Amino acid sequence: MLGRMSETAAGTADGSAAGSVDAEVVDLCRELIRIDTSNYGDDSGPGERKAAEYVAALLDEVGIESRLYESEPGRTSLVAHWGPSDGDALLLHGHLDVVPAAAEDWQVDPFAGEIQDGYLWGRGTVDMKDFDAMLLSVVRHRQRTGRVPDRPVVLCFTADEEAGGHLGAEVLVRRHREELEGCTEAVGEVGGFSTTVRGRRLYLIEAAEKGMAWLKLTARGTAGHGSMINPDNAVARLGAAVARIGAYEWPVRLTPTMEVLLATVGDLAGTEVTPDNAPDLVQEFGGAARMLGAVISNTLQPTMLQAGYKVNVVPTEASAYVDGRFLPGYEDEFRATLEELVGEGITIDALSWQQPWETPYDGALVASMERSILAEDPDGIVAPYLMSGGTDAKHFRDLPGLRSYGFAPLRLPADLDFTALFHGVDERVPTDALEFGARVLDRFLDEI
Repeated sequence: MLGRMSETAAGTADGSAAGSVDAEVVDLCRELIRIDTSNYGDDSGPGERKAAEYVAALLDEVGIESRLYESEPGRTSLVAHWGPSDGDALLLHGHLDVVPAAAEDWQVDPFAGEIQDGYLWGRGTVDMKDFDAMLLSVVRHRQRTGRVPDRPVVLCFTADEEAGGHLGAEVLVRRHREELEGCTEAVGEVGGFSTTVRGRRLYLIEAAEKGMAWLKLTARGTAGHGSMINPDNAVARLGAAVARIGAYEWPVRLTPTMEVLLATVGDLAGTEVTPDNAPDLVQEFGGAARMLGAVISNTLQPTMLQAGYKVNVVPTEASAYVDGRFLPGYEDEFRATLEELVGEGITIDALSWQQPWETPYDGALVASMERSILAEDPDGIVAPYLMSGGTDAKHFRDLPGLRSYGFAPLRLPADLDFTALFHGVDERVPTDALEFGARVLDRFLDEI
C-alpha cells in the first residue's frame, strides 16, 4: 500500500526523515486521491476499506494503533486514540469517501492525483481528502518528533459521509460510542478556508450547519388514456407542487453565526447588517455567495422527477424528490411552509431528516483556531459561518455537550471560485494551500 509514496512521504518512525510538518501533505493527498472511494449512495461503489487500511498503515508506521469498523462489506471507518488517556478529548474527524466523478468531463483523470500549474487535481482534493492529508501529515510529524498533545485526541476517518453518514459516523456514535467517550470538542471539514472580500482575506470557520430534509413527494391519481379528459392526473398535481416549490422565495433569517459574519463584512463595507441588506452583503463574497446566500434562509430544491411509462397513458402515480435545508431555530417554519407548498393529495416521505446545529463562536478552542491562522497570515480576518450542506458533525453532535467546528484551513487565491469545486468538475486545490493548512493545524495542536 505504501509502495507508491515518495521517500519523503514515507519517512521513518525514528524521525530521521521527519522533515517539516508540511513536507508530506501533498504526497499524502495524492495517494488518497488515487484510492477510488466513490460513494454512489448504494452498494455499487468500491467502499472505503482500502483507504482506511492505507490510513491505518500510515498511523501504524509512527506507532499509533487504530481500529477499523466495517458497517457493511467494504464500508469502513477508522478510529485511533492519540496522546494521554485522561481529560477532555478533542475529536478530529474526516471522511474517506468522495462523490463520483465522470472522467470524460474532466481535464485530467479525477483519480490520478496529477499536479499541474501549482494545483493538485482530483476528486477529493476539496471534499475532503485535503483535510485528511493535512491531519495525517501533522500527526505523523508530531508523533515522530515527540510533540504529542497534552490532551486526549481521537482521530476518526469515516465512511459514507457523502450519503448522509449512516454507514459511517452514525454507526460509530450508535454502536461504538465507547471510542468517543470523553470527547467534548470536535473539529472537522469545511471551514478555515479563505475568501476575498474587498481585497481582504477572510477565513471562514464553520460554527453551524443547516438541517437536512431529503424528501420524496408522491401524487396518486386515476390512470387512463392520454387522449381523454382526466381531472385526477397525478403528473399534473405533482408538477404544480414542484412549480410552487421552485418559485417560492423564503424570507431572510439571520442566525447568530451569520449575524457575526455579515457584521464583519459590514465593517469592511462601511454599513450595518440588517435582514434587508443581508443579500447584498452576501454578494461581497463573489463566488462563495452561492453557498452563503443559501444560509440566510431555508431552502427547498426539486432535484428528481419520476412518472409514467408510455406517452399516451396517464399513470396512477408520480414522484418528485426534493432537497430541503432548514436553519437552526427555523425547523417549524420549514415544515409548515413545506406542507403549504405541497398541498393536498400528495404524501411526503422523509428519506433522511437530520437536525441543524449551531455552536457559540467563543471559548479557548475558537481562540486557538484564530491565532493559528493569523500566525501564518497576519493580514487575514477570521469569522464564523453557517454551512449550507451537511457533514458528519450532525452525527457526532449526538455526543453529550459536544461543541463542533469546521476547520480545514486553506489560504486560497482571490480568483479561485473555491465553492464551485465542491462536488464539481476539475476539483483541485493549490499545493501551497495544503502546506499552509498543515502548518496552521500544527500551530493549532500546540494550543489545545
